Amino acid sequence: MTAQLERPYTLPVRSSSDYLIALRDKSLSDAPVELVDLDALHVVYTPRTTGVDTEYARSLAEIESELPPILVHRPTMRVVDGVHRLRAAQANGQTCIRVRYFDGDTTDAELLAVALNVSHGRPLSLEDRAAAAERIFASHPEWSDRAVAAVAGLSARKVAEIRQNSAGTLLHSDRRIGLDGRSRPVDSTYGRELAGELIRQNPTASLRTIARQAGLSPATVADVRSRVMRGEDPVPSRQRGQSDQSGAQQAYRPPQQRPAATRTPAELGSLFDALRRDPSMRLNEMGRHILRMLDAAALVARDRQRFVDSVPAHCKGQMSELVSGYAEIWEMFAYDLKSNPAPESA
Repeated sequence: MTAQLERPYTLPVRSSSDYLIALRDKSLSDAPVELVDLDALHVVYTPRTTGVDTEYARSLAEIESELPPILVHRPTMRVVDGVHRLRAAQANGQTCIRVRYFDGDTTDAELLAVALNVSHGRPLSLEDRAAAAERIFASHPEWSDRAVAAVAGLSARKVAEIRQNSAGTLLHSDRRIGLDGRSRPVDSTYGRELAGELIRQNPTASLRTIARQAGLSPATVADVRSRVMRGEDPVPSRQRGQSDQSGAQQAYRPPQQRPAATRTPAELGSLFDALRRDPSMRLNEMGRHILRMLDAAALVARDRQRFVDSVPAHCKGQMSELVSGYAEIWEMFAYDLKSNPAPESA
């Protein structure tokens, strides 16, 4: 018997990564909770390649406070998230458990299980997340590397590597759907070249403006802008070789004006000190939050090598990917600041 506490909650079905991320981060937490008989539930799929961890389930059973509701796929009554909580309830002799429902299709339910388990509870192992990425490729080959990475809890670079290794078994798609839900061509050579030209024509244009005009993602435009500023080809050499077998493309000509040299750590420290003394930054919550982030960056600027040496060898690859990804976001932030100056005082 099912004791309904609130009316059923139906979610719109959209098979895209941003939909799953929105479900994970917000929508599902607003779904009503129902009491459901344990006998009505089924465990068919788990993103964990090693299955249920009996010791972990036993440790949950010993917790006296109430555990969060589990997530169940309503059409099939399969457990999507919370298998260990279910096992703990069974171990404690419970007959019912608190449940939230998901009403999407079975494929999305399995992907949602992955997205939820990389963000809370007992984390998925690297092997689990890599296996999840392969499942996503099988069901959604049109998703971009970043879209797959967001669901599977991997870096986009790792996802690209897995996709390359699985290329022989995947359906080919000429376009990819990104995190923003937009479809873009797999070969971005032309878009990168166009973005490079637009950036040279209007260096202060925002990343999103260039992205719309060139049909690229803002993150790709950030990479193009960085390459143009360094006087490099906006198209990576490896991609240029793959997309231009005939050699018909004209050689890239670097811009005539090069950016100023990178500031030294001492110069950056002086800039930071000036910002830190500015009352308009210190006397509001967001300003203080930004200053704390900059303070962390200043520590790295002052003693970068010591930080490099302190990272365990087995973590350096992941750390490098993480820092590179954040560097790209910082660069986007920098250009957003440049392209959105404060209004002049009247």
